[in-house]
Amino acid sequence: MDDFLGGRISVLQPEQGHRAGSDGVFLAASVPARASERVLDAGAGVGVAGLCLLARIPDLEVTAVEADASLCALAAGNAARNGVAGRFRVVEADVAAPAEALRAKGLMRESYDHVMANPPFHVAGSVRPAPDRGRAFAHVMGDGALEDWVRFLATMAAPKGFLTLIHRPDSLTNLLKLLERRFGDIAVFPLFSKRGEPATRVILQGRKGSRAGLKLLPGLVLHEPDGRYPEAA
Repeated sequence: MDDFLGGRISVLQPEQGHRAGSDGVFLAASVPARASERVLDAGAGVGVAGLCLLARIPDLEVTAVEADASLCALAAGNAARNGVAGRFRVVEADVAAPAEALRAKGLMRESYDHVMANPPFHVAGSVRPAPDRGRAFAHVMGDGALEDWVRFLATMAAPKGFLTLIHRPDSLTNLLKLLERRFGDIAVFPLFSKRGEPATRVILQGRKGSRAGLKLLPGLVLHEPDGRYPEAA
């Protein structure tokens, strides 16, 4: 059992393979949701991001989309374990599935006030895949698959809905290109492991259909020199 948010939520994770960490926590913290809104989490894994969001804003409806059946089962169990099963729906689906298949699972286009995601960080062939299939699936995607993720998120977001995602800084150029003409008012928020070092993650946020320009925000340093989290983190 792993605790997040100082023990406010507890989750079961796979004994082997990919295990959710702080990326989901920072992703959830960045979503500007309000009570009674609908949120979709793509590639939800065991549900950490959605559960963190519900811990902050209990009166939400979260839909967790995950392609791995075993992770879906864990996510559903984690929602029940944390007392939010009635507000946390798990859908086993691939973001690249045809629209008809998504509709059959209750995923209707332009239905969500917020869409969020932590897509796989690597493209097949750029890194040696992990021996564990689940870990490899969570970390490595096919060439061009990032566009599938952005297309899915754009399709699911309501008009003027918000997109929030976290990824590697070296994907920023590609992500901005993919978001163009789909989302505007893009804000780029870098996360730095330590002060004076290059960013290790970027959080991107945008609004569907907006024509507002790009904003580069100051970002956040995650660790003090002694390794502690700063108060802001």
